[in-house]
Amino acid sequence: MPAAATAGNVPSAVRSVSRAVTDIGKSGWMLFGSAFIFFATFMAAGRVEGARERFQALYTSQIALYLFTTVALSGLSANLIKRAIGRARPIQFEEWGVFGFSPFAGNARFESFPSGHATTIGALFMALALLLPRYRAVLAMLAVWLGMTRVMVGAHYPSDVTAGLAFGAWFSLLIAIAFSRYGIVFKPGPNGLPMPRLPLPHNIWPNFRARRSR
Repeated sequence: MPAAATAGNVPSAVRSVSRAVTDIGKSGWMLFGSAFIFFATFMAAGRVEGARERFQALYTSQIALYLFTTVALSGLSANLIKRAIGRARPIQFEEWGVFGFSPFAGNARFESFPSGHATTIGALFMALALLLPRYRAVLAMLAVWLGMTRVMVGAHYPSDVTAGLAFGAWFSLLIAIAFSRYGIVFKPGPNGLPMPRLPLPHNIWPNFRARRSR
């Protein structure tokens, strides 16, 4: 069944919720937020007192750099790929069908595969799963749910979303492996997967604010 038809058959409440949350998959807020945290904590490292606080600030800046890198590069790659593939979106189903393609059409209606939103979600939630391994199952379920909202709103086929989630997650893992080789944020784990070098910092901001207020 075409995704557009699926979107029309889902309960209105589900469709409304999907429309409300689907743009979480837009990368703008992630890129801005991670860039802000990177610069803020990097500058904070030169102002805080104490080696521990300085190290926490630098480690936080590395985490922000990792998040920015994986979201930015996976999103850019997905956009290039979808333009090259040129799959017609569900809104074009009547004319083009499920397997309609027009590579390099230069039209957003032919940029369905893979889903850019799903790629960003896959990259972000894989990054969070690597940083917070205890919550991997919950994060995976959230990623799938957020990705499938693209089907619920009629913007993509399920295969577009599946490919986007997988590509984003793979890209995030690839960047983490590269970072682990240089000891940035991650280190190689016993199972071969990257794992955080240290627990996530949680108190750099209170310490920084306290010292600035003196």
